[in-house]
Amino acid sequence: MRQIIAMGGGGFSMEPDNLLLDQYILSQAHTDVPKICFIPTASGDADNYIERFYEAFEKLGCKPSHLSLFSQNFINLKAYVLQQDILYVGGGNTRNMLLLWKEWELDTILKAAYKKGIILAGISAGSLFWFEEGVTDSMNNKLSKIDGLGFLSGSNCPHYDGESNRRPSYHELIASGEMKEGYAVDDGVALHFKDEKLSVSVSSRPTAKAYAVDRKEEEVIERELPVTYLGNGKQ
Repeated sequence: MRQIIAMGGGGFSMEPDNLLLDQYILSQAHTDVPKICFIPTASGDADNYIERFYEAFEKLGCKPSHLSLFSQNFINLKAYVLQQDILYVGGGNTRNMLLLWKEWELDTILKAAYKKGIILAGISAGSLFWFEEGVTDSMNNKLSKIDGLGFLSGSNCPHYDGESNRRPSYHELIASGEMKEGYAVDDGVALHFKDEKLSVSVSSRPTAKAYAVDRKEEEVIERELPVTYLGNGKQ
């Protein structure tokens, strides 16, 4: 089974005292102690980000590691990636990340990992690039469209409730026809795709939401999706 877990926000980097989404990702691996590799390229392999990853995941019954393209910590990149059970991509600058990945051919390696059944997960920049298109602030801090890897069809907008300009910008891009229809998610929500189809939406926050955002002529139609709260009870 091919799996992608795309988080609009949350996880260890935004909610260090609430690891419900991170625990959910680990629970999807078919092994008791999954090997999970953090890919922090979008942050420039920021030391503090990597440290926070280890601080969180060393408590969660897994084998954490990270992949650095700035300070190479592998001998064979493809072999290093394909030995993992889960690949977890961090947030940051989507454009810079994708450009560097293409230089290293990591985009092609990730496609091989996906076909092999390695779980792909990510937050923010590490979420939207799995889709054909996404809303990014990577260029001049202005929200705009960016092309992703296209493992999933349509578009994606993270931080839907976390940044006031996300919703109107996404609506404008879809209404104009510049961007394809897709999914918008609040911070704390993850979309779990299995074999390219949305299986479930889960949340680490009781009131966080996910949406399917469609276009009819020039009108944008926002449809709330069911979200399962991972804490006590369901949303």
